[in-house]
Amino acid sequence: MVSTWGLWRLFPNHESGGYIEAPIGPGVYEVRHADTGELIAFGPANSVAQALSKLMPKPATGLRSLFASKTPAHHGGDLEYRTCSASSAGEAKFAAERLLGRRETYWRKHMAPGWA
Repeated sequence: MVSTWGLWRLFPNHESGGYIEAPIGPGVYEVRHADTGELIAFGPANSVAQALSKLMPKPATGLRSLFASKTPAHHGGDLEYRTCSASSAGEAKFAAERLLGRRETYWRKHMAPGWA
């Protein structure tokens, strides 16, 4: 059974040593830009915590710091995430597809008249 969405949380700042609060097991995650609400990432995962940790902006170190872009697309403080746990990976995938369908329906309904 899929639980309800959790609260929006800011991505931790890598310099302060924060951590991601997310289920270790299967579920769905959503990442957005905190100020604009722009969707950055969304999907099911076998381990939500692991999937979010891969998305977390990391500091450039060593040779990466020499060649890394000086203006990253998003900083950790610019992003926020929320999670929804599931009892199995299959259930998480089904829930993500359903939620994505709802999101598309919402945008078609609310944005279509403005674009006409």
